Amino acid sequence: MADDKDRPGVFQLTCPCCEAVLWVDGESRAVLRSEKAKRKKGSLDDLLVKEHKRQSEFDRKFDATFELQKEKHSKADELFKKALEKAEKGEDEES
Repeated sequence: MADDKDRPGVFQLTCPCCEAVLWVDGESRAVLRSEKAKRKKGSLDDLLVKEHKRQSEFDRKFDATFELQKEKHSKADELFKKALEKAEKGEDEES
């Protein structure tokens, strides 16, 4: 297959998304060979920074969700108290 790459009419293409390399026959439009892109190896420090960012984002989302639930409960309690007061006043007026 190594000589297939050197044949005329065989094109070497690089995928813009995953950076894989493909060798395509120009006539038959068949993929003759493909190679996955080599992944860059990051340092441990980069990995730790990325993990801390991810964790802080989770914490931020959790806190925001907690505050939203707290607001919903307080609104529901307030509506319940108003309805209870209205019901008590309604009963007193009927008597």
